Amino acid sequence: MKSNILVINGHPDPQSYCSALSEAYLEGALASNAQVRSIDLSKIEFDPNLKFGYRKRTELEEDLIEAQKLILWADHLVFVYPTWWGAMPAILKGFIDRVFLPGFAFKYREHSSLVDKLLSGKSAHLIVTTDAPPWYNKLVYKNAEYNVMKRNILKFCGVAPVRVTEIGPIRGSSETLRAKWLAKVTQLGSKQS
Repeated sequence: MKSNILVINGHPDPQSYCSALSEAYLEGALASNAQVRSIDLSKIEFDPNLKFGYRKRTELEEDLIEAQKLILWADHLVFVYPTWWGAMPAILKGFIDRVFLPGFAFKYREHSSLVDKLLSGKSAHLIVTTDAPPWYNKLVYKNAEYNVMKRNILKFCGVAPVRVTEIGPIRGSSETLRAKWLAKVTQLGSKQS
């Protein structure tokens, strides 16, 4: 069982279904006596643009400094976000660009193409909403968006294993189905997975 869980809601709208899913996971995790914290990207203040890349340091805003502290504190990271245009929302990508920095999430090795994975020992779960049927994402898109988040971002920094729960299609879904999905995510939280 994971003891410290950080839930990151990556939807820019505080009234989104992703917010409800985040709350459902938090509810389940709290009921299992986990230590739980959350970050709602719709409510924190930061510039998502890494203006100079890694050429020049962009000072972190207070909310991003706190986010780094919470990521270091957590044993298990839960990202809840929608798939838009086959990718995560810009606000979540900007958060990752600004927070998962060299020296924090990974460290370049001198005279090598290898990196030290500074977030090793943590696991993650992606809870992702989509308007496409899950079979379509798998067969047509080859789950490309999940692979970027799992392999190119989280595993690159040492976070493993990374599980994915796909929720959808959201568009046109009934209230009954949405309630069923919320119950499923609450159960995931209670299992701390």
